[in-house]
Amino acid sequence: MLFAAVALGYALVVWFLSRPLFPLREVVVLTPPAQVTTAQLEYVARRAIRGNFFSVDLEAVREMFEKLPWVRRAEVRRRWPDVLELRLEEHQAVAYWTVSDSGETHLVNHQGEVFVAASNAEMPSFSGPQGSAAYLQAKHREFDAVLEPLGRKLVSLVLSAREAWQLKLDDGMVIVLGRDQEKAPISERLVRFVRAWPQASERIGVQVAVADLRYPSGFALTPVGDVKAAKGKQ
Repeated sequence: MLFAAVALGYALVVWFLSRPLFPLREVVVLTPPAQVTTAQLEYVARRAIRGNFFSVDLEAVREMFEKLPWVRRAEVRRRWPDVLELRLEEHQAVAYWTVSDSGETHLVNHQGEVFVAASNAEMPSFSGPQGSAAYLQAKHREFDAVLEPLGRKLVSLVLSAREAWQLKLDDGMVIVLGRDQEKAPISERLVRFVRAWPQASERIGVQVAVADLRYPSGFALTPVGDVKAAKGKQ
């Protein structure tokens, strides 16, 4: 009899809470979004929110909001008597990411995470093996600081599957660093190039398309005209 009474009481509570006595009337966004639109939030709210104040599945609602392209993390909680409060953490894009296999373009956030969204912002471009976005982001900061004396910005950074580096500056020049070497690390070769470049550029007097820094004690320069001619012969 006790078991039957408990089961009946539980059933009555579930039935009572499922009645339309405690409807949810509003979703309050506590963090004004920068990239997510109101239309997107309304669409997810209509699809995800089921039940009343007590029966709504907050975890399911949270997961639906986190599927939006620019949402990194969402937090949902109840506020008596008829409100759901929503907090959003949006991705802050810092670079484009090119998928090596497919060539598709994604984005990289401040945390070095790759996410799928659209943007036309002016940002550097990264390309490398899967899972290396955070590493490339850190190396971009390192290389960009070394290149600062040249007055040039690093706009593209590529790491091949063989761990060879290639940089592209905002004036179009490509710097081939190649792989790290025990006797001549890539950082040392890049610093040496930056120190020697002002004098070298004055001597050659032409625009350089490619600077090959793979040599342990020097570098090779390819003028723009020679690169175009080589492409024409292919």
